[in-house]
Amino acid sequence: MKKIILSILVLALVGAAGTYYYAFVYSKNRKFDMVNAEAMTIEANALVKAFQENETEANKTYLDKVLLISGSVSATDQTQTGDRTLTLSSDDPFAGVMVTLDSTEAAAINMNDKVTVKGFCKGFLSDVVITGAIIVK
Repeated sequence: MKKIILSILVLALVGAAGTYYYAFVYSKNRKFDMVNAEAMTIEANALVKAFQENETEANKTYLDKVLLISGSVSATDQTQTGDRTLTLSSDDPFAGVMVTLDSTEAAAINMNDKVTVKGFCKGFLSDVVITGAIIVK
């Protein structure tokens, strides 16, 4: 009986150690290479229009894909976790492309600057949401 309890305890300890390693060591050191990722190129205005006209089709085309988006900066901000955000304007004054920059990005960006960003499309709320983005020079 003691061998069974000891075996279960050892298995639980090994499982906990493996989970800790994966969650806190392996996943933090393994990062997606956004710089070299292939991306679909699109203007911010065209991306917003695609989602407004047919969100289902736009999701099939753009959702969870890497996009290279060009547009004019209409706002800059910071999230609660400290990540920098940009909003790229579109023809619709109530919708745009909300871009959350990768935490390593530190470029100086001002209102009305023309920028090109590369990041993951995460869908459409009132803005098209892009995460993990970098600024393409």
